[in-house]
Amino acid sequence: MPYPIEHKLVIGIASSALFDLSASHQVYLEHGPEAYRSYQEAHLNSVLDKGVAFPFIRRFLSINQAHPQAAPVEVVLFSRNSPETGLRVMNSIAHYGLDIARACFLTGESPYRYLPAFNTSLFLSANEDDVRRALAADYPAGLVLPSRPEDDAADGELRIAFDFDGVIADDESETIFKRNHDVAEFHAHETARAAIPHQPGPLADLFRKLSVMQRLEEEAQRADPAYQKILRIAIITARSAPAHARVVTTLKSWGVSANETFFLGGMEKARVLSVFRPHMFFDDQLSHLHSPAGDIPMVHIPFGVANR
Repeated sequence: MPYPIEHKLVIGIASSALFDLSASHQVYLEHGPEAYRSYQEAHLNSVLDKGVAFPFIRRFLSINQAHPQAAPVEVVLFSRNSPETGLRVMNSIAHYGLDIARACFLTGESPYRYLPAFNTSLFLSANEDDVRRALAADYPAGLVLPSRPEDDAADGELRIAFDFDGVIADDESETIFKRNHDVAEFHAHETARAAIPHQPGPLADLFRKLSVMQRLEEEAQRADPAYQKILRIAIITARSAPAHARVVTTLKSWGVSANETFFLGGMEKARVLSVFRPHMFFDDQLSHLHSPAGDIPMVHIPFGVANR
């Protein structure tokens, strides 16, 4: 039987992250809500272009196609639109064949308060205020930054990359480093606490549930060696030895792991990202969220000491 929603891995998506709403948003900014409503009604059957998060969401939903009996994941649309102005978004979802059935239309209000009602492990939006309000309420959220993502239909793999501090884990160690910007002090702190797991960060629940999906895929592959895994997860952190040990301790204590882990020692993350080619990369520091070609989807997690 399909999982009930309280047991699913649920991602909340704003229409601003799923589709390119730049034209309609410009109408709203220049002419107000009534003109925006008229514009959306006039373009009701005009399919919206894919947005930054579209390749990520399409592949995420393919987990259900590979496991139709369990259907362990779900995407819920959270929108500031009214149901009337949001109809174009729903029509575009149907056009692209995305299995998104649940939606919240808040008619101008921020949707963050309703995230726990849907068991949401991640809320993606291009609206910075909504993201910051969600994080302030201890709900997991990320700001989708502008990029030119590629969506290769022949590539069925979903690659997700995470920073560690301030994303998967809390910002305790980052606070130590930023106090004096002293790498030696940071390493001494982490070495002394190498056996002490970190407290969870804003996306810890997402990471744990993705690990459950990976185990589901491992079971499927054992039952059928021809099964092609969908998920591939990486941790890309500026840490290096000896501070790597506490990362390992933390993940082991949570019973989770990544397919690939990179301890870069301050090396530019784009060098690894350009090889791994994630469909989404999550980091708490804007300085790490760039790629030379601007074609890797980036998500800022405005959490903790790095964002004060």
